[in-house]
Amino acid sequence: MTMKTQVRNVGLVLAGAVSATVLWHAFGSAGAASNADTYKVLNLFGDVFDRVRADYVEQPNEQQMIEAAINGMLASLDPHSSYMNAKQYEEMSVQTKGEFGGLGIEVTMENGLIKVVSPIDDTPAAKAGLMANDLIVKLDGQQVQGMTLNEAVDKMRGKIGAPIVLTIQRDNKDPFDVKLNRDRIKVQSVKSSVESTDIGYIRISSFTEQTQEGLDKAIADFRAKLGDKVKGYILDLRNDPGGLLDMAISVSDSFLDRGEIVSTRGRRADETQRFTAQKGDLANGKPVVVLINGGSASASEIVAGALQDQKRATLIGTRSFGKGSVQTIIPLSGQGALRLTTARYYTPSGRSIQAKGIDADIVIEEELPPELQGKNVSTEGEASLRGHLSNETGGTEGGGSSAYVPEDKSKDLQLKAAVDLLHGVKVVSNAKPKDTNPAINGGKATTTPN
Repeated sequence: MTMKTQVRNVGLVLAGAVSATVLWHAFGSAGAASNADTYKVLNLFGDVFDRVRADYVEQPNEQQMIEAAINGMLASLDPHSSYMNAKQYEEMSVQTKGEFGGLGIEVTMENGLIKVVSPIDDTPAAKAGLMANDLIVKLDGQQVQGMTLNEAVDKMRGKIGAPIVLTIQRDNKDPFDVKLNRDRIKVQSVKSSVESTDIGYIRISSFTEQTQEGLDKAIADFRAKLGDKVKGYILDLRNDPGGLLDMAISVSDSFLDRGEIVSTRGRRADETQRFTAQKGDLANGKPVVVLINGGSASASEIVAGALQDQKRATLIGTRSFGKGSVQTIIPLSGQGALRLTTARYYTPSGRSIQAKGIDADIVIEEELPPELQGKNVSTEGEASLRGHLSNETGGTEGGGSSAYVPEDKSKDLQLKAAVDLLHGVKVVSNAKPKDTNPAINGGKATTTPN
C-alpha cells in the first residue's frame, strides 16, 4: 500500500467493537427507563417463549427460536439489518478478506425469495450464467420461502466440490434448475488491462481488504508498460455490489488531491463523520472515466459519487443501485454479531443517494444479444426492496437500470464510449439523459452534478 493508503485505513463500517453488555446498558438507561411499556413487551416475549418451550407439540430448538425472533425484529427495520450466529459471523469475516467458500454470488431478500444482485466474476455462479434479478426459489429442492437471508446463504455455503442445485425463476418464465459445484471463492477484486494501447482499464468487482493493494499494483503496471503515453484511466464499477467503506474511501482518495470524499450521518448530530482526501493523486491528474450500472451498489456508489462531485471523473453507463446506508458489524460476546444500519452516507455535495442512486453523466445503454431481447436484465434498485430506508432529502425515488455487461469487450458500448471520451471523441448518450453536461478539460473531468 502507499503511505497515503496506510494513513487512510480507518476501519469504519465492518469493524464495530461494541459488546452486548454495552448495548444493553445503553438500552436500559436511555430507552427502557423512559418507557415502562418496553419492559412489559419484553416480559410478553418471555411469557410466549416459556409457553412454547412447555407446550409445543414437539421439543423446539430453542436456539433457532431465539435467532428467528432476533432476525424478525431486525427485518422490521430495513433489508440490510440482520443477526449472524457465530458461524455466519466467522464466514463473513473471512469473506471481507477476499477469500471464502461457496458459489460466488451476491444476493438479497425480496418478497421472501433470494434475489441475485450480481454474480462475482470467475466463480461457479458466474460461469453457470446466473444473472442479476434472478430469483432463487429452491435450494436442493427445498423451498426458499420461509428462510431468512442468512439461512439461505448458509445453505449455499459448504465443502469445496460439493454440488448444489439452485432452482431459478427468471422473467416470469418456468423455473429451471442450475447445478453448481461449490468452490473456494478467492476474489481478485482488481483486474486490469491496457485498452487501445494507451488507456489503463481497472475493473473492481468488490471492495475487500485486498482492493487498494490491487489498485496500486495496476497503476504501477501501467506506468511500467506505458510510461507517459497513458491517456487516462477507466475505473469499471459495473455490477460491483460494494464491500468495505474503508476501501471505498481509500480508492476515492487515490484519484483525489483534496476535498471531501464522503460523510456518514447517524441518528444524532454528534455521530456525523467526514472523510477528506489527502494530497497525492495516483493518476497524476490524468482524466478518469467511471463505468456504473444498475448493479453498482454501496461502496462503488461512494467512489462514483465522490469522483463525480469533485469533478474528477465522468460517469458513463446507467443509474446505480441506490444503497446509501452504512451497516456496522457489532460483535456480541461470542454469540455472533449484529449487522445494524447505523448511518446514511452522503456524497461531497451533500446528496443522499439512498433509494435514488447516482445518474451517469453520459447515459449509455448496452445492446442486448438476441437471446436476451425482451428479457429483464435490469435491477429494480434499493427502492424496490421491502422496508427500505427512505431518502430523507425527499424527491422521487429512482427505479433500477440495466445490469447487463457483454462478455465480449468489442460489443461493450459503455467501454467503447469511455475509450472514445478519453481520446477526445465527442460521446453522445444513446438514451435520454437527465441533466448531463460532461466534458473532459485540461486533464480533469468536468460534470454537471445531478
